[in-house]
Amino acid sequence: MNNLWDTFFDGESMLAALPDLFLVGLPNTLLLSLVSGLIGTVLGMLLAVAGISRHRWLRWPARVYTDVFRGLPAVVTILLIGVGLAPLGMQVWGPNPYPLGILALSLIAAAYIGEIFRSGIQSVEAGQFEASRALGFRYGAAMRLVIIPQGVRRVLPALVNQFISLIKESSLVYFLGLLASQRELFRIGQDAAANTGNESALVLAGLFYLALTVPLTHLVNHIDRRLR
Repeated sequence: MNNLWDTFFDGESMLAALPDLFLVGLPNTLLLSLVSGLIGTVLGMLLAVAGISRHRWLRWPARVYTDVFRGLPAVVTILLIGVGLAPLGMQVWGPNPYPLGILALSLIAAAYIGEIFRSGIQSVEAGQFEASRALGFRYGAAMRLVIIPQGVRRVLPALVNQFISLIKESSLVYFLGLLASQRELFRIGQDAAANTGNESALVLAGLFYLALTVPLTHLVNHIDRRLR
C-alpha cells in the first residue's frame, strides 16, 4: 500500500511538476480548447443550417461531413491533418503544431456541435415556424429570429458537455510533437512521469483536468434545471 501511494501520490514529484503544469500546460490546454470550441461552434451552426436546408446540394455535403468526422477516431483525424498538412504549415507559420491541432479539433467539434444544433432546431414545434410565416417573416428571417434562438437554448447543456469533451481531446495534440513551451497538461505530466519513473505528476495533471471539467459539469446541471 505504501508503494502504491508513493507511486501515484508522491508530494515531491507533484510539487516539482506543478509550476510547468500551471504556467505552461494549463494555458496551452485552455488555448486549444477555447479556440477550437469557438471555431467548432461557428462551423457547427453552418452545418446544422445546411443539414436542414431544403436544397440537396447543401444537405448531402453536411451529412457526409458529419458522418466522416464523427466516425473517425479523434486521434486519426488529428494525425491526418497534423501530418498531412505539416509541409504547408511549415511554410506558413513554421514548426508550430498548434494551428493544425486547433484545425483538427475544430473540425471534429463541428461535426458533433452541428448535430446538436440540428436536433435542437428540429425540436422546435412546427407551429412556431408557421406562425412566423403568418406574421410576414421570410424563411431566412423566421429561422434566424425565431426558430434557431429557441433551438440553441434547448441544447445549451449538450453544448457544454461537448466543450468538456473538447478539453479532454486537446490532450491528443501531443501526437503532433510539441516543444517544451507548447506542451499541454497531459504532455507535461507524461514527460515528468517518464523522467522520474513516478506517476504522481500524471495524477496531478488529471486533477487539473478535473478542476476544469467538474465545474462545467455542475454548470450543465444548473442550466438544465433552469431550462426545465
